[in-house]
Amino acid sequence: MKYYLIVGEASGDLHASNLMKALQQEDPQAEFRFFGGDLMKAVGGTCVKHYKELAYMGFIPVLLHLRTIFRNMDYCKHDVEAWHPDVLILVDYPGFNLKIAEYIKKHTQIPLYYYISPKIWAWKEYRIKNIKRDVDRLFSILPFEVDFFKKHQYPVCYVGNPCVDAVDEFRKKGQETAETFRTVNSLDGRPIIALLAGSRKQEIKDNLSRMIEAAKDFPEYQFVVAGAPGIDPSFYREYMAADTKIVFGQTYRLLQQAEAALVTSGTATLETALFRVPQVVCYYTAMGKLVSFLRRHILKVKYISLVNLIADKEVVTELVADGMTVENVKAELSAILEGGDSRVRMLDDYDCLIERLGAPGASERAAKAIVCSLWKR
Repeated sequence: MKYYLIVGEASGDLHASNLMKALQQEDPQAEFRFFGGDLMKAVGGTCVKHYKELAYMGFIPVLLHLRTIFRNMDYCKHDVEAWHPDVLILVDYPGFNLKIAEYIKKHTQIPLYYYISPKIWAWKEYRIKNIKRDVDRLFSILPFEVDFFKKHQYPVCYVGNPCVDAVDEFRKKGQETAETFRTVNSLDGRPIIALLAGSRKQEIKDNLSRMIEAAKDFPEYQFVVAGAPGIDPSFYREYMAADTKIVFGQTYRLLQQAEAALVTSGTATLETALFRVPQVVCYYTAMGKLVSFLRRHILKVKYISLVNLIADKEVVTELVADGMTVENVKAELSAILEGGDSRVRMLDDYDCLIERLGAPGASERAAKAIVCSLWKR
């Protein structure tokens, strides 16, 4: 069968690539065409556009690139129509994907499946109307989403979390020694603190310099940045100290060796927890006081990190908007280092979180459900 997939960022590329591999197991004749990234390219098929051409974040960048965004959207709509796949699989990225879904539902008979649900439980809950109207099946990767969608009389299928799969797959390759990792990346013998400052330029610009400033108080540690795919090293250098190291394509290897981490919100917070690395969630935004007000009065959830949302309690400290100051980062980082007040409690909470997420196999379960459903149509 023919599968058309659309992703808009690095985490979507990872999870979609694993889904594609699982689909190949269920359907050896599978053909792929996609808006995606390098990991999806490695699986096979035709990459129509790279997600780097789509990833604009924040009001001003989106406004400045509106013509490009609409041009990409129109191109995508017509490309899906022309190829006429057996199914269109949308992966997260709701601002773009829900517009595509609306058009395809209205103009074709192509089944629409959503893998990794739009986070409408956080905000824009009104989008449930669009999902119920345009999406034929939704595959959830967060356990609490089942009850949320049930409340809206829209059944979803929880398949497990693909981050569990990705970390499990990485660990199957064997444990790398700390010495090897340090030698390969020209690091010294000090304990490592990982800096995961986001996958988009705006996130990196807003957060990395503050993380680096806080790092100056911890000379006994070395701070190593996990470079995001698609971001040029020169961009990072604008916000880094001269002695800060950066590694690309090695996020999991870095987390495996880290004693602690400073992490922007998103998938990375969950991946860090799965490696049992104590973390502080850091997410600075401009107009911090306004954002904090909106968070208290507009957002429908208590937390922004996946770790806390899944656990339904504060497992990791979230320094958000005007709360993300250098002094706050220093204090919270001290608490999760070896001997810190919060370290043991956080690791215990991680164990409960990992149990709640369930066993590996999300990609395989989703692929089986997709193929089985299509055969029945």
